[in-house]
Amino acid sequence: MSHYILVHGAWEGSWAWEYTAPYLMKNGHTVTAVDLPGSHGNPQEISKVTLASYADTVVKALRQVDGKAILAGHSLAGTVISEAAELVPEKVEKLIYVTAFLLKPGENALAAMQRDTASKFLSAIAFSEDQSYASASEETVRNFAFHDVAENRVQHSLPLMAAQQATAPFTTGITVTGEKFGAIPKIYLRTTLDKMISPAAQDQMISNWTVDQVFDLDAGHFPTLSVPEQVARFMM
Repeated sequence: MSHYILVHGAWEGSWAWEYTAPYLMKNGHTVTAVDLPGSHGNPQEISKVTLASYADTVVKALRQVDGKAILAGHSLAGTVISEAAELVPEKVEKLIYVTAFLLKPGENALAAMQRDTASKFLSAIAFSEDQSYASASEETVRNFAFHDVAENRVQHSLPLMAAQQATAPFTTGITVTGEKFGAIPKIYLRTTLDKMISPAAQDQMISNWTVDQVFDLDAGHFPTLSVPEQVARFMM
């Protein structure tokens, strides 16, 4: 059986995986869901929240595993698991991108969002005056992220979302190579109803690297909340 390390996206926390993880564990797998710096479960000052601090958190989790682990990242965490895999490729069995950023060397998530003209999410969030963090209203989250999630799960999740998301992890280019990161097997879970990262943008990112398997989910940006059993099935 495998050890899965689950990494959440922006504004999120390990709670984003709480409906998916039980299906993995029911099938005999071990699961570690990390809380990245600045999340509900790991509060940090905005100035200390960087892509490097994100990747370091995941690397520490990997080093606690005996042998290799499967890294799964949702949304922004695509950049995080890519960075971590580049740093310790010998610890990574496989990379799973759940409607996540799968970028070329030097690219950053914000630039990918700016290119995604089919999504209006970027124009719906508010940036601080110094551009160090971004905020999203409940209406924005409901309309773009949770539009296909059951209301009881929305009500549970909203209070756990960070009020402010540091922009540094979005504006930092990833430092991956074909030799290390590129050699690790990859799976992409594509969400066909996504309003945050459009299916067209996902297709573009899938073409950036050799992706061994692509699975379609008829879901919005949070399939881990709306169709967790399907997510877990494709991850195994």
